[in-house]
Amino acid sequence: MSQSSPTKHKSDSSNIPKVRDSWGSRIGIIMAVAGSAVGLGNFLRFPVQAAQNGGGAFMVPYILAMLLLGIPLAWVEWTMGRYGGQHEHGGGPGVFHRLTKGRPWAKYLGIITIFIPLCITFYYVYIETWTLSFAFFSVSGSYQEAVAAHEMDKFLAGFTGQEVNHYFDGPWTAIMMFAIVFALNYFVLHKGISGGIEKLSKIGMPILFVCGIVLAIRVLTLGTPNAEHPDWNVNNALGFMWNPDWSRLDEAKVWIAAAGQIFFTLSVGMGCIMTYASYLKAKDDVALSGLTATTANEFAEVVLGGSIAVVASAVFFGVAGAQQIAQQGSFNLGFVTMPYIFAQMGGEGIVGFIWFILLFIAGITSSVSLIEPLITFLKDELKMSRQKALAVTGVINLIITGFIILTIQHGTLDEMDFWAGSVLPVVSGLIMVLIFNVYLGIDKGWDEMHHGALIKIPPIYKFIIRFVTPAYLILLLLFWAYQEWWPIATMQGVDADRAYWMSITRFVMTGFFILLVYWVWKADKQGRFHKFGKERS
Repeated sequence: MSQSSPTKHKSDSSNIPKVRDSWGSRIGIIMAVAGSAVGLGNFLRFPVQAAQNGGGAFMVPYILAMLLLGIPLAWVEWTMGRYGGQHEHGGGPGVFHRLTKGRPWAKYLGIITIFIPLCITFYYVYIETWTLSFAFFSVSGSYQEAVAAHEMDKFLAGFTGQEVNHYFDGPWTAIMMFAIVFALNYFVLHKGISGGIEKLSKIGMPILFVCGIVLAIRVLTLGTPNAEHPDWNVNNALGFMWNPDWSRLDEAKVWIAAAGQIFFTLSVGMGCIMTYASYLKAKDDVALSGLTATTANEFAEVVLGGSIAVVASAVFFGVAGAQQIAQQGSFNLGFVTMPYIFAQMGGEGIVGFIWFILLFIAGITSSVSLIEPLITFLKDELKMSRQKALAVTGVINLIITGFIILTIQHGTLDEMDFWAGSVLPVVSGLIMVLIFNVYLGIDKGWDEMHHGALIKIPPIYKFIIRFVTPAYLILLLLFWAYQEWWPIATMQGVDADRAYWMSITRFVMTGFFILLVYWVWKADKQGRFHKFGKERS
């Protein structure tokens, strides 16, 4: 917790807490931030990105992006969040306003750190629903008929309501399961920071790592399961995943994909880490904690995520088959291909259950972190009780997720994911590092980063944070804008029906953004941003 003294403003309700919530332990915050970072992308998105972009060669820009973008931005966001928490701000608008000494535009720039995570939540919780549903389907044998008929794609399409078939007569099973998953998310959030999120992470993350290690060992000990194809073996599968195709390194899209994966996997630039760090005490470490959470995520992604799905695909379908699977995307890999593989492994659904429970835990520990920034903003700046903030957030979540569920066949999920999950985090990360450098100041920021630190950050990172990280981000955005901005913005080459629903999705996202602008304006008019306490000496 940032402070132990009561807040000094007049309460609007008797049930508003007098002090901010807090983490119960250092391991709790590390587990929570690792849980925020370790998500579905570690086990589905990362292996597909690596397989599509040169295998081992992809790791060159990936590691550079981690060292020059991911780690420094994580430290910056941890530091900014803890700093804001000392002044009763846990959302981007308040933190940015405080750091810029009250610049009127800063609070509005901070909206992006609330907008991004909740937009991701709008579809992420629904995908999370798939993982829990498929865990039950695994142990009940519900998809065995589809596996036998090589119709898992139809099974998934029927489940999500994209088509009506003999497996499902509509999305009603998915909607029922969504209600359960939605309630679980908000139950955890209802319990608060230490009583809900921290407990979930302390229980869930060890289970996740055990499941991942069990699956990785099972895949890596498959040997050569198909005697008719002796070249379909673990060694060749690992070679497909990790042998570098150096010729791909001159392709800009490989570098952009690697940077995008780092943002996606570490949750940097999204505001989640900032909000979590705002609940730290003034002398709580951010240097070692940030590095530890990052390391835990990279173990889950590179070691475990890189050893399960795509490697298993290459063992059972050959390298050529795995290449085709990777080109079909993450959802096809996780929910269509993997059930076929589990059927070949045996275990009567147990292996499938472990896989989908792993994905569910990865999903829920991430989704609660994506929802929390708006809740914290409503509490800190509009002085709502946590229960009221939960209710307001939940209603918005239900309405827009309902829109995604009912229109998923038109590509609305993909459109929202592109902007909220790929482009805007890079923009937000650039804003964060510029505010950190220009307004907090690199010297003061460096001292703040080391306040209570359990390790000394290598001095080279002071130079990286000041010059390299912002330059890297600016170049990425300029290159993307030059290559792709106009065709994407104008929906060139998109058929009329899909373009219509893409436009509707952009309208929905814009409406939500305008609501956030109104809330920030309202909080400003009520004087919520105007109070400034003493700076730390």
